[in-house]
Amino acid sequence: MNTKYFLYARKSTEDEERQVMSIEAQLAELAEFAKRENLNIGDVLIEKQSAKIPGRPIFNEMLDKIERGEADGILAWHADRLARNSVDGGRIIYLLDTGKLASLKFPTLWFENTPQGKFMLNIVFGQSKYYVDSLSENTKRGLRQKVRRGEYPSVAPTGYINDVRTKTVVQDRKKSKILKQAFELYAKGNATLGDVSDFLAQRGILSRGGKRIHKGKKAKNEPKVFCGLFSCGECGKMITAEVQKGHTYYRCTKKGKTKCTQPYIREEELDKQLSALIQKVSLPQDWAMELVQMAEEDGKEAAQSCTAFVQEAQEKTKSINVQIQRLMDVYLEQDIEREEYRDRKAKFMSEKKTLEEKIITLEQEQNDWLEPFRKWINTAQNAPKIARDEALFPKKALAKEIFGSNLQLAEKVACVGAPESSKNPENSPQNQWAALRAALQSVGKIPKSQILVPTAGFEPAAHRL
Repeated sequence: MNTKYFLYARKSTEDEERQVMSIEAQLAELAEFAKRENLNIGDVLIEKQSAKIPGRPIFNEMLDKIERGEADGILAWHADRLARNSVDGGRIIYLLDTGKLASLKFPTLWFENTPQGKFMLNIVFGQSKYYVDSLSENTKRGLRQKVRRGEYPSVAPTGYINDVRTKTVVQDRKKSKILKQAFELYAKGNATLGDVSDFLAQRGILSRGGKRIHKGKKAKNEPKVFCGLFSCGECGKMITAEVQKGHTYYRCTKKGKTKCTQPYIREEELDKQLSALIQKVSLPQDWAMELVQMAEEDGKEAAQSCTAFVQEAQEKTKSINVQIQRLMDVYLEQDIEREEYRDRKAKFMSEKKTLEEKIITLEQEQNDWLEPFRKWINTAQNAPKIARDEALFPKKALAKEIFGSNLQLAEKVACVGAPESSKNPENSPQNQWAALRAALQSVGKIPKSQILVPTAGFEPAAHRL
């Protein structure tokens, strides 16, 4: 009896190009094998789906046809093309047991429809299932380890890409700039989420499905703008808000057993007081011009120092390369033992790597402070304008940056409370806003030259204010 075969080719990847190439390779090999073995091919079946779980439509249809007697053999590249789960593997073996499936042919392994052959086939199916199960577990373990290291474990979000070389998530240089602009646009308080969606779509930033990135649903209890900015001057609880008769009022949350007697304050009045606090921390125009000039000079000096160091380090690296080569020559001449050669080479390589890392770090960081410093000067100059503007969200963002968590509300008066670190001044953190407040308080008490250029030891040195 001449056995009639179904030629079955399968690829599980979702990459369409890789699917076509792999299946074409399978079909070419199987056609050559069928010609060589003089096999009667009844139909060619191609499937692009994983065999990890049961439910492949083309595979099931093929077995149904075999049960109906339309064919009694299967030709496939390998047994794992047919089954990687116990259900599909068991079904094939049952068809062999009942005689409805007379033969299986594979170019990559030998199979004969005998008890021993079916036993070996069962082992191959088991190995295929074990591979899938192990791959899944290893993948999950790898993702958990990424989370432990603080790495993103899944498909990169918008603005990032998956680097297949290092298997890490890296910044998408083109899209990240646009997304940053979108955040800045929304932070100004004049744009809605719909405007942000339009902004992104106009610049080609879409969802993975190629659709516009839509705004999220609006929360039922949307927090008011100044919530989370002030704490109660009496009990220390955070200030919350509620709407009464069309106006927004801010008050202490008054949670817990502590009884707080602080009154309400309307948003308009709180806005005026916050604006006044911000205006007190603004950078005078003449100070700004002088600081920019100082920063530019420091940047030039840093660049010159960097260039000098890089040249020196590169010369040292060349010298180390020469020493490594000489060491290799000595070793090949058998003048030193292998262990000594390895120890000395490891020492040279370590020194070389340290120099290369220093060069890269210095080149990347030499002027990292300059651009943020320019932006801060611009913000400090524009603080009065932001304070006078009606947009509340930019005002809140600026107040958070200037005062941190030190804003308090007591007896309907907004004020700047003492930070926790003031209890131990030696450990008090310094930043440019704290330095600016201190400098403004020193006006008229000490010369301006000493205000802008303090004594040595204030860091970073380039931030002279």
